[in-house]
Amino acid sequence: MTTSDARAMLRLPAREIPVPTSVSEQARAILALGPLFATPQWPPLDDPEAWRALIAELDGTALRMAPGSGAHAEVEEIPVGRARVLAITPDGVEPGDRRVYLEIHGGAFIQGGGELCRTRGIDNAYRVGVHSWSVDYRMPPDHPFPAALDDCLAAYRALLERRDAGEIVVGGVSAGANLAAATVLRARDEGLPLPAGVVLATPAADLTESGDTWQTNLGLDNLLAPSPAPLLYAAGHDLRDPYLSPVFGDFTAGFPPAILLSGTRDVLLSDTVRLHRALRAADVPADLHVWEAASHGGFLGRAPEDDERTREIRRFLARCRPA
Repeated sequence: MTTSDARAMLRLPAREIPVPTSVSEQARAILALGPLFATPQWPPLDDPEAWRALIAELDGTALRMAPGSGAHAEVEEIPVGRARVLAITPDGVEPGDRRVYLEIHGGAFIQGGGELCRTRGIDNAYRVGVHSWSVDYRMPPDHPFPAALDDCLAAYRALLERRDAGEIVVGGVSAGANLAAATVLRARDEGLPLPAGVVLATPAADLTESGDTWQTNLGLDNLLAPSPAPLLYAAGHDLRDPYLSPVFGDFTAGFPPAILLSGTRDVLLSDTVRLHRALRAADVPADLHVWEAASHGGFLGRAPEDDERTREIRRFLARCRPA
């Protein structure tokens, strides 16, 4: 086997990976727990009833575990096409601050809707400290690609009727970051004005899963494990389509400034790094922040490192403030 062989592999001896002393005490406690969730028994892609049951179970578990911010927020439900938007105003927003964070929730393209979208949307709005529109988009098995992207673009169009593009930042985590990048690419391709910035937190930027850390961080990431959910979402479309895998997009035609966030144990670290390099190659202003020992879910919001991440996002939003 030669190094030019596409299937060449490096075999390493089995070894134990210690919890590093280089992170906070709270982060070490999270890492010491090991895998945070058991891998589900994934249904066949052609069994929608089984997928509906599994998604309901996963969302129920996530809702019971969802941390509340404890903050009060005003929430207005806005129908947008076949989806809905939750317009959230957390306490503490400065009078006259017209900025809106268009938040696209994560959840492997199949989870995070309904009441979970509301709960997490309020928590996220409190963290970023600005008005937020949280998109409760359609998902598989009943609504595969491009339904979610259609809904996110419809939400962006609706927001443009209320705000100037320069007052909008689009963002998301994981699958939500995939959709955030794809929404901006499609908005650009359809001639819409671009937002002031994009927040891409541990983005699922390449659904072909070809990146290095899909292998090197497999099992080390305490949250993310292989799943057929992206294939359920893609529904047979070419996984290299930039609207499915934004890392393959053409950013030379225009893209807003971006901030990308990940961790050294994140399975999607490669996706994040590669998307950052693609943006930089197109001369798009893009910051990359990688946290020591952080997995796909960071430290579940329970460590100082998670607070640092929130501060970096807030700094980015402050730079996106209209003059």
